[in-house]
Amino acid sequence: MTLTHTGSVNTVLPARAPSVGAAFLERVKAAPDADAFRSPQGDGEPWRVWSWRETETRVRALAGGLLSLGLQIEQRVAIASTTRLEWIWADLAIMLAGGATTTVYPSTQTDDVAYILQDSESVVVFAEDDTQIAKLRERRHDLPDVHTVVVFDGTPDGEWVISLDELKERGEKYLVEHPSALEEIVASLTPDSLATLVYTSGTTGRPKGVELTHGAWTYEGAAVESLNLLRHDQVQFLWLPLSHVFGKVLLAAQWQIGFSTAVDGRVERIIDNLEVIKPSFMAAAPRIFEKVYTRIVSTTEAEGGVKAKIFDWAFRVGLDVVNRQTEGRSVPPQLKAQQLLADRLVFSKIRSRMGGKVEYFVSGSAALSPEIARWFLAAGLIILEGYGLTETAAGSCVNLPTDFRIGTVGRPLPGTEVKLAEDGEILIKGPAVMRAYHNHPDQTAEVLSADGWFATGDVGEIDPDGKVRITDRKKDLVKTSGGKYIVPSAIESAFKALCPIASQMVVQAEGRHFATALVTIDPDAMQTWAHGQGLDASDPAKFATGEAVRSHVARSIEELNSRLNRWETIKDFRVLEHDLTVEAGELTPSLKVKRKVVSERYAAVIAEMYVPKA
Repeated sequence: MTLTHTGSVNTVLPARAPSVGAAFLERVKAAPDADAFRSPQGDGEPWRVWSWRETETRVRALAGGLLSLGLQIEQRVAIASTTRLEWIWADLAIMLAGGATTTVYPSTQTDDVAYILQDSESVVVFAEDDTQIAKLRERRHDLPDVHTVVVFDGTPDGEWVISLDELKERGEKYLVEHPSALEEIVASLTPDSLATLVYTSGTTGRPKGVELTHGAWTYEGAAVESLNLLRHDQVQFLWLPLSHVFGKVLLAAQWQIGFSTAVDGRVERIIDNLEVIKPSFMAAAPRIFEKVYTRIVSTTEAEGGVKAKIFDWAFRVGLDVVNRQTEGRSVPPQLKAQQLLADRLVFSKIRSRMGGKVEYFVSGSAALSPEIARWFLAAGLIILEGYGLTETAAGSCVNLPTDFRIGTVGRPLPGTEVKLAEDGEILIKGPAVMRAYHNHPDQTAEVLSADGWFATGDVGEIDPDGKVRITDRKKDLVKTSGGKYIVPSAIESAFKALCPIASQMVVQAEGRHFATALVTIDPDAMQTWAHGQGLDASDPAKFATGEAVRSHVARSIEELNSRLNRWETIKDFRVLEHDLTVEAGELTPSLKVKRKVVSERYAAVIAEMYVPKA
C-alpha cells in the first residue's frame, strides 16, 4: 500500500497571477514606492535601495531590448552569472518579453555550457563578465542559435557582444515605437507557458533540462504565502545561486508577498553581510550552516581560557534545553535560569553577529545535520528544513516556525501531494512538478506518470503528523551539503582511465561539503610500474601507501579535476593498502563496488579527510 499526505495548512490558496511577468507587475502596482531590492555598491558604501517602481522601469527597458532582438514567445534566453541584481533584472525582462530563462552556473565548464546552450536552443545569453564570454567564444562555432550576448561587466565588441546599457537603450527606443508590446505579451501567457529551463545532472553525467512553467512559479509563491511563513515587512538576504531552483523559488515568493530582498552572491561575504543587512530571514544550503558553526566554535576554542569555558557551558545548557523540549520533557526552573544567563553571555552575541534580527533560517538542497540544527536552536536560531527538487520547482515540503521537527522536512505545501511507493520512494504530485525533461520524452516517462506523479529517487517516511523524513537515495547520484549533484561512477571511470595503476576509486560526497575518494591500486599494474621506475615494491601494502604511489595518484587526480566542474573535484584522497575483492564482500560477483560496505568499513579513513585542516 502507499501512504499519501496532502498539504493541509490553509489548503485554499490565495489568488495568483497566470504568469511570472503578471505577478511582478501586480506587485509593482500594489506597492510601487516600497523597497524591492538592495544591492552593494562599494566596500564601506551604503547599499543602493531600489523601489518596485524603479525596478519595473529598468526591467521594462531590458524586456523591450529583447523584443528588439526578435525574441519570440517561449524562446530561450540563458543567464550565466553569479547571483546579483542584474541576474534578477535579466530574468524578469525575459518573463515580460515572453521568453524562457535557461539557467547556467557561472562555474560550469565550457563543454557543458555549450551543451546546455545547444540543447536549450538559447538565442540570447546574458553573461556576467569576460570569463563567461570566453567560454562562449571558444565554442561559438557550436552555438549557431546564439545571435547576441549581453554582458553585465565585461567588454562589448560592437557585434556579437553588447552591454546591458546598450540593450536597455534599444529597449527604450523599441517601446516608444511599440508602447503596448509588453502588456500584450504578458496577457497572452498562461500558467502552462514555459518559464524556465534548469539543467540538472543525470545518471549519464549529461545535464537534463527541466521544464518549469509560469504556473509552477506562481503556485510556489501562493503556497508559501498561504503558510504565513513570510511577510511583506520582512527583509530577505539572498545569496543563493539563482541558477538553482532554491534561489528562484524565493523570488517567486517575493513577487507574491512583497518583502524586500538584499542581493549579494559573494559567499565569502555572507557573515559580514548579515551584520550589515540585518535580515529577517535567509535561506541556505547546509554547508553554510556548517561553516558558520565551524567558524564560531574553532574561533572560540583557539581563544581558550575563561571565554571558551563559558562558551562550552552555555551550549551544554542550551542543548539540554533543546533536547528536553524536542522530547516533550519539562525544563526545570533552575535550567531556565541558566539558559537566560547563557543567552546573555553567549547566545545573544552569536545572534548579533548574524544581524540581530533573524527570525529563522531556511535550509534546503541537501540534508541538514540534526546536530547542527540543534546547535543553532540552542543559540536561539531556528533553522527550518525544507525539501524539493529541481523537477518540483524547489518547494514541496517545509517546516514552520511554530511547528517544526528536527530531522524532518515538514509537511507538503498546500496543493502538493506526497506519497510513498511500495519500496519507500517519495512520489510528488502538484502544480510545481515539471512539464518534462527538455528533448527527453523517454527519460520524462521514466519519472513522471501519466497521472502526474513524479518519482523523486529519494526514499523516505511520513510520520503520523504528516511530516516527511528523507532516509536514503535511490539514484546513482550523491548530493553535497552545498546542494550540488555528483555522479560518482562518471568521475571514477574517468580517473581509472588517467591512472593505469589504479584498480578502484570510490568517491565520497553525500551530505559532505566537498568530494573525497578512496583509491585502491591494481597489484600487477603496480609491480610493473614500480619496476619501470626502478622502485622496490616487494612489500605491496607498504608500497601502495608510500610516497611514490601517492604522488602518482595525486598527479592523476589533478588532471581529473581539471576536467570536472568545481563542485565535483576531489579535494582529498587516501590510498588503501589492499585492493577491493569479492571475497571480502566489497565487490559484487560482477565486480561492482558495494559502496555502503566500503564506506562503512573505511569510515575512519574517510572521516580523516573531513577533519578541518589547521
